[in-house]
Amino acid sequence: MKDFAVVGSGIGGSSIAALLSAKGFDVALFEKDSHLGGCSSSFFHKGYMYNTGATTLAGYEEGFIVKEVFDAIGFTPKVIPTDPSIVVIQEGKITPRFRDFELFYESVQENYPHAKNRKFWEMVFEINREFYKYSGHYYANANIFSKIKSLLSFLPLFMRFQKYFRVNAFTFMDDFYGGIALEYFEFLESQILIVAQAPSKDINFFTAALALGYTFNKNHYALGGFSQVFEDMTKHIKDVYKKTEIIKILQQKDHFELHTHQEIFRAKKVILNATVYESGKLFSDEQIQNYYKKYEKLDNHQSSFMLYMTIKSSKKFHSHYQIIEKEPFAHALSRALFVSFSDASDTKIAPEGHYSITASVHTDSRFWQNPLSYQRQKKELHDTLQSLILSKLQIDEDEVVASFSATSKTFKHYINRTQLGGNAITIKNFLPFLPGNDTPIKNLYNVGDTVYAAQGWPGVMLGVKNLQRLLHV
Repeated sequence: MKDFAVVGSGIGGSSIAALLSAKGFDVALFEKDSHLGGCSSSFFHKGYMYNTGATTLAGYEEGFIVKEVFDAIGFTPKVIPTDPSIVVIQEGKITPRFRDFELFYESVQENYPHAKNRKFWEMVFEINREFYKYSGHYYANANIFSKIKSLLSFLPLFMRFQKYFRVNAFTFMDDFYGGIALEYFEFLESQILIVAQAPSKDINFFTAALALGYTFNKNHYALGGFSQVFEDMTKHIKDVYKKTEIIKILQQKDHFELHTHQEIFRAKKVILNATVYESGKLFSDEQIQNYYKKYEKLDNHQSSFMLYMTIKSSKKFHSHYQIIEKEPFAHALSRALFVSFSDASDTKIAPEGHYSITASVHTDSRFWQNPLSYQRQKKELHDTLQSLILSKLQIDEDEVVASFSATSKTFKHYINRTQLGGNAITIKNFLPFLPGNDTPIKNLYNVGDTVYAAQGWPGVMLGVKNLQRLLHV
């Protein structure tokens, strides 16, 4: 019998499994797909390699949570820094998001001049820098008493940033600037959506500031594709089961039974790296089902439409671009397209002289449920996005050697989830309403982007660290 069974090998699942294994526990890690990493994996298609979704490793530097967890695992990823972290293209304006404040400020002031720009971005920079200095806060959700006790640990954080918690980000920014120009607002809004996964009207300014400020931190490119990160991170775990879908979990007196199509595994404790609003489907126990059922309303059906390309080009490209259009794309929720390029030196993910491209735009999983219009919609959005990338980044059509796309249905097939981007931390879904890493069910836990603390590498790693504390390991 295993000490821990971890179901799902995304950022949270792989990290907590590797951390527990490093501390001497007998751990089994289960993944439905053939590659580890979930939404953050990489894969081969017709001879070429692509990152599935996530393309940036953020928060890996001294004093930040990702490096803290990696160090506890004893893991050093093969990465190279990216600066600028992203280049924003909007209406002919090119704005690199340099890590250096003055370099970035010079660029943003040239493209979006305003007398209050320096004060605004200095505030964003300061919030981002100060937040990571706080420690000791944690979140528990097993019962009302543990929840209240954990919420008290946030008091120093709330007191320091309380004026930014009290108002939604749109109102704060509009008041700060005394009315904000539409083009500049879309510049800010599109970057907020990358990290916060929610519009500025739905989140407080504190959350928005952290989203806008992530480029002031170190960001990295993963050499060899993101699956390499997960393979290296989990290499010391004794039992890693790929192509193994857990279809049912039964709670017994002192353990859990995890059923696959072929066999049954047993573990004292279970950690789910599945979405919190779909986890109840794994259980027949009414108490467990009812616990997860109350979080089903958090499923906002937000997903991603992915465009994957391989090009052969002698041109030089930055790691990441965001292309902002005037109107939202058809069959999508956003007017902003996020485009990531492999590094020219990384010949594992793309042959020499080639680039692997992963591009994404926010969509709604319900847009892709009609089988009669599915292929037509998919082709329309695919062609629109590809044409935009070629045009804005000056890539010739004959340089494209491979191109295909994926919808929420594709992700459902491979990793068994359609909602992508995690559980956004909105004003309505903030402490103490967040689902936690612990549950009222003894020895059943959750980790990942739909429970505390948030999405992305830093957010999920805060949850991993939080879960480590709750497990007392």
